[in-house]
Amino acid sequence: MSLSFFPYGFRLRSLCRLQRIQAHMMSSQVESGVLLEKVGRVGVITMNRPKVLNALNLTMIRQIYPQLKKWDGDSETDMVIIKGTGGKAFCAGGDIRAIADTGKAGSSLSEIFFREEYILNNAIGTCRKPYIAIIDGITMGGGVGLSVHGRFRVATEKTMFAMPETAIGLFPDVGGGHFLPRLRGKLGLFLALTGFRLKGRDVMRAGVATHFVESKKVPEMENELVDLKSPSTENISKLLDSYQDQSQLDAEKPFVLESHISDIDRLFSSSSVEGIVGNLRADGSEFANKQLETLSKMSPTSLKITHKQLQYGASLSLQDVLVMEYRLSQACMRGCDFYEGVRAVLVDKDQNPKWNPSSLEEVSDQSVEKCFSSLGQKDLIL
Repeated sequence: MSLSFFPYGFRLRSLCRLQRIQAHMMSSQVESGVLLEKVGRVGVITMNRPKVLNALNLTMIRQIYPQLKKWDGDSETDMVIIKGTGGKAFCAGGDIRAIADTGKAGSSLSEIFFREEYILNNAIGTCRKPYIAIIDGITMGGGVGLSVHGRFRVATEKTMFAMPETAIGLFPDVGGGHFLPRLRGKLGLFLALTGFRLKGRDVMRAGVATHFVESKKVPEMENELVDLKSPSTENISKLLDSYQDQSQLDAEKPFVLESHISDIDRLFSSSSVEGIVGNLRADGSEFANKQLETLSKMSPTSLKITHKQLQYGASLSLQDVLVMEYRLSQACMRGCDFYEGVRAVLVDKDQNPKWNPSSLEEVSDQSVEKCFSSLGQKDLIL
């Protein structure tokens, strides 16, 4: 209805209210996204949505990407540091609930979000400047994509890393198909299928982080990075090494999966998910039974997609993996398990998703292969 039907005073009040709402929305966007600043010759990206554990949304991607590209080509910038605010999370993942809501409504947000997120992941992976991610706190899904492809990843005792996507009808994306199969043995496949959580120093021991530094030492480490006179990759590496040497917390504790590494390599070595399940059943150990129980809760379609994703990704470049994963993301948006997974885990929180198909045997090889098919003109171009 046009405002011209209302008296002038009412129209003016409505207009002022509209302007206030718009101003508030704009200021909230600025406040809730990311802080981008230059400290000396260092570009600093700070994820700044602590109330939602710095979950990544499209607005944030669109703030980070152009600034990162600018710093990467700028002779006045020596390195880039990315970190999170709030003390609990670096970035707990992408804003999955918003994607699910809009996807169900037939919006193109899911196309746009994944496309622009993967383009940002690639920019991080190809960044010529030293890129240092301080993953102090929860680092999952989209947060992994913002950190793992950079040259340096610094974990602390507060770091909790996981790729839990098979539990919500997705797959470990954001380049998971590239870095996971490059971890030792079958560790990456194990993490991808089960969503197992790594904490603290174990994130470095697994090969996800390059360094471990105690949280209390991070501000001083940041200051020294900014003050580096000759910030070459080698000098940055030496500085981070020195802070790691000073960090003795949990140094005596063995890697949480150390006693199971040979089991993981043996049990998760199979050309199919059914083969892995068969290995676990035949083994019958407490560890094997625990993994069986975990896998039984995951989307069967997601498990099969993930297994093939890592098989293919092991021999592909990051760019080719991201193109493949974009195809997979759109296949998941066309399916039903993603929406059901989000409902069960994030909306109703009953933790009881009804997967369709409900068993591995019902998920045909043809339906999985179809998820990897080209999208033609809609394919991701990097």
